[in-house]
Amino acid sequence: MSFVFANRRSLIALACGLLAAGAGQAGVSTAQSDLGIASLVQRATPHTDRLIIAYRDAAETDTADARVLRARSVETDAMTQRVGRLNTALGVRGAQARVLRQTGTGAHVFKLDRALPHADLERLAAELKASDANIAYAEPDRKMYPMLTPNDTSYTSQWDLYETTGGIRAPAAWDVATGTGVVVAVLDTGIRPHADLSGQTVAGYDMIIDTTVSNDGNGRDSDPSDPGDYTAANECASGEPAYNSSWHGTHVAGTIAAKTNNSLGVAGIAYNAKIQPVRVLGQCGGYTSDIADGMIWASGGTVSGLPTNATPSRVINMSLGGSGACDTTSQNAINSARSRGTVVVVAAGNESTNASSSSPANCSGVIAVAATNRNGGRAYYSNYGSIVALAAPGGDTSSSSSNGILSTLNAGTTTPGADSYAYYQGTSMATPHVAGVAALMLSAKPTATPDEIKAALQSSARAFPATCSQCGSGILDAAAAVAAISGTTTPPTTVNETESNNTIATANTVASAATVNGSISSTSDTDYFKVVLPAGKTLAATLTIASSSNDFDLYVKNASGTTLAKSEKAAGQVDSTSYANGGSASVTLYVQVLRYSGTGAYTLKLQW
Repeated sequence: MSFVFANRRSLIALACGLLAAGAGQAGVSTAQSDLGIASLVQRATPHTDRLIIAYRDAAETDTADARVLRARSVETDAMTQRVGRLNTALGVRGAQARVLRQTGTGAHVFKLDRALPHADLERLAAELKASDANIAYAEPDRKMYPMLTPNDTSYTSQWDLYETTGGIRAPAAWDVATGTGVVVAVLDTGIRPHADLSGQTVAGYDMIIDTTVSNDGNGRDSDPSDPGDYTAANECASGEPAYNSSWHGTHVAGTIAAKTNNSLGVAGIAYNAKIQPVRVLGQCGGYTSDIADGMIWASGGTVSGLPTNATPSRVINMSLGGSGACDTTSQNAINSARSRGTVVVVAAGNESTNASSSSPANCSGVIAVAATNRNGGRAYYSNYGSIVALAAPGGDTSSSSSNGILSTLNAGTTTPGADSYAYYQGTSMATPHVAGVAALMLSAKPTATPDEIKAALQSSARAFPATCSQCGSGILDAAAAVAAISGTTTPPTTVNETESNNTIATANTVASAATVNGSISSTSDTDYFKVVLPAGKTLAATLTIASSSNDFDLYVKNASGTTLAKSEKAAGQVDSTSYANGGSASVTLYVQVLRYSGTGAYTLKLQW
């Protein structure tokens, strides 16, 4: 695989893996049988045998914003000359290349006769671009992989949907929206027929060209079914062990739209939506170029050689990723999908590091999702950072197998077997929770734009009940998100701090839920904000500091200056606290941002 489903065989720095539990016959989720899949072996030096080069004359662009509109064929003699120049440059590295195909954005994919380290191809790409003004960009065609992590035994409860502490509160959302009329594309390993997914899909596509990766005996075709992504030892890279098939796409699809109220198996979040399976991951990962074309086709764009998508998706779920900066090929495809109104939801990654180094989570315009455990805190494996939009249940089976995410699966260890269910964990599992809720939101408001969906998801997210530093705006709240996009509640507005507000007497008044942009400008500066909290309401305050080297603390006080609640976390961490008004009358509170060290900007989210 080239992009990882937050799980295995990382050619790019994804310490992922997966373990499934609870495989059984359809409708018999109490049947216990463990399916073990070894942890990912991370390759220290990622390789690829492809290079992507975008020639300026090979794409038609919008003159207003330079966005690629469509691919354009290049005259044969010109391409022959370009291949010759590329092979001259590659000759120094002992490799040769040929044109493999053209992507939906006009870039050309070149196939090398052997794999080279990413670093070598990045240097080559830079040399080529510097020597040819007609090259818009050149980059390795990296591999990505699915994004899950080790997991254990089985359990029959979908705590992630309904539990008050760590769940997404889906039942209340279902009173308003169920996903009717919305198509969600799952760019993944494909899908297996499953009793709990019967009637829940629309026509998809297999985007994998390389028959070694596809494992189905052919290249691109209209059959996105998953033949299995099992591998023998050393098949993907020297030293890597054998892996059983993951059926990763089937698991993701079940979380989003498994049948509900059918007296069978599990419930899907957007159970009246449709899944569009787009197969981009196979044996040993999936190539960036195939994934990019998958995004364009799924969202209704044109890809040469492929039929028109009769049921374009409004949401794309990518529970996959790799390390490194966002590549231009992926960014162009994301831009293309968003231009057609498609929401792109991406896993933050499972390396327990800053998600800024995980692609495509670090691309612009996506909704990057971190993973929480059953207690609502950050799952130990989840990536984090300023690019994370919000978090959702991803599970954590390190203490108990019952704390994973249950969904549809297949019992085959290599090739397909019977329908089954299993618990997985990972940001791969968190991402479809957000994609499913986005489908609920779009069924409630079909005209909503990708930016409106993201803003409503973030503004409606509830405060973390446990520690989740740099996990975005909060935990996904399905009911609140649907209400926010429908206009039945008012999402927090954005306001700016007004100086001087250094005392309780001069506090800025915040009349309704809001995100405050403020700053601590000197060592003597402190900021106060006045909130009148109605009876029966709870004030939730979240302080995020722009610079990880600064340390500001958060307090809730009464008019006398007595501290009622506080958060005093270390530099670089998000401070969150809350105060409940259990009385019969409103109370006046003062939220203080107090400097401990450093100066600079912050945002203060106040909700009640």
